[in-house]
Amino acid sequence: MAEKRRRLRSSTVVLGGMGVLATALTSCGSDPDRRCVDRDSYNTYDGYKIVSDQYCKSASGTSSAGKGRKSSTGGGTGGTGKKGRVDGAWYYDPDVSGRYADDGTFSKSEAVDRGGFGCSGSGGG
Repeated sequence: MAEKRRRLRSSTVVLGGMGVLATALTSCGSDPDRRCVDRDSYNTYDGYKIVSDQYCKSASGTSSAGKGRKSSTGGGTGGTGKKGRVDGAWYYDPDVSGRYADDGTFSKSEAVDRGGFGCSGSGGG
């Protein structure tokens, strides 16, 4: 009996290759989810109040504060900070519930250092 070998069509090979490439690019090369929050608005029940991105535009997006930094104001001020001022900062990989974000980090490098398919796992921490 002659052995028959099945040949894959070029379209199947191309589509399969594109899927692998797309997975590799999206799992490692994308920025983490981020929200602009008011650092002075933290409260224990909700987290940080999400504010307009305009309050974070002027900042470089990096901070020396780590994941554990919580505002010392305790109950917060409803998201406007003291005297109507907003201390905006990017908050990465948060759990978002309505207009509040919690359990994230102010450190972009900490949020990016997750590893995954095609990633080396050595972040810029």
